[in-house]
Amino acid sequence: MDAPENIAPLIETDAVIVGAGPVGLFQVFELGLLEVKAHVIDSLPYPGGQCIELYPDKPIYDIPAVPVCTGRELTDNLLKQIEPFGATFHLGQEVSEVQRRDDGRFHVATSKGTRFITKTVFIAAGVGAFQPRQLKVDGLEKYLERQVFYRVKNPAQFAGQNLVIVGGGDSALDWTLNFAQDGPHRAESVILIHRRDGFRAAPASVARMRELCDAMQMQFVVGQITGIEEADERLTGVKVTGHDGVTRVVPLDALLVFFGLSPKLGPIAHWGLALEHKQIVVDTEKFETSVPGIFAVGDINTYPGKKKLILSGFHEAALAAFGAAPYIFPDKRIHLQYTTTSPKLHKVLGVETPSFDD
Repeated sequence: MDAPENIAPLIETDAVIVGAGPVGLFQVFELGLLEVKAHVIDSLPYPGGQCIELYPDKPIYDIPAVPVCTGRELTDNLLKQIEPFGATFHLGQEVSEVQRRDDGRFHVATSKGTRFITKTVFIAAGVGAFQPRQLKVDGLEKYLERQVFYRVKNPAQFAGQNLVIVGGGDSALDWTLNFAQDGPHRAESVILIHRRDGFRAAPASVARMRELCDAMQMQFVVGQITGIEEADERLTGVKVTGHDGVTRVVPLDALLVFFGLSPKLGPIAHWGLALEHKQIVVDTEKFETSVPGIFAVGDINTYPGKKKLILSGFHEAALAAFGAAPYIFPDKRIHLQYTTTSPKLHKVLGVETPSFDD
């Protein structure tokens, strides 16, 4: 009998990965080497996670054997790397339900009605359903994505504009330097506003910002935005109140706000997993959660000594794949093989086994 039109058919699979950021994508690869095909769910409409959403053009320097790459390049390379494994992506939807079935598998449902029965679940959701922290000033919200931005998707759109950038972390300083220095995205003017003279950003970035101020290539103002100026349905400036109590109007074409992310676990908080400070507790042998068969890798998990690095997440994904194998192949012994020498892995990857004969 056909399923009713308003109910999506069940997808039976061995693995569901929640999150399509770099660690989630590498989880596809590690599972693929074990001949496990995965379905990947992400709330964003495209793969890449924070790398694509927040810093697609920002250089990353700590990926092993890759001296430098951007978030976009890292994502593109991971997508190319996992092509042989034929993962199925379900984008623009959030996992709304995870329940253990009587047969030991999990029922997984999404906000768009996609439904799965899966043997294992891998949570690679970064900091969760992250949202930028908002600048709370009356009247500002109507200019969102017109003149007020909490992330930079296309730096070229700000070239030649008068920019006001707010924040004291790495994102604020990175984009300040990007737009204030000579280059294809050079702005007409850049004014950085932060509530105090100290920064959370890398010291080298702060030093370079001060050099640009001394060279009169940009300005730095200590204060907080307390109001806005408008004319003809446009945002023309912001009111900045300094420590001296004086409020000054700073004109602008665009306002870029970088207050960091507010991590929200969302429905994950109700899946019955052990949590610690809004992060999922895992072991360090298999990166399994308190619920057998559910694993958590990347920034969303926590354990003694945890470091929130992409390369740490890659390591976790490898061990999680092997940890999940007994649930997927209960009667099969899994042996560690090397992609350099294993004919079986070469077949899985779709490459020829090299000959070492003279």
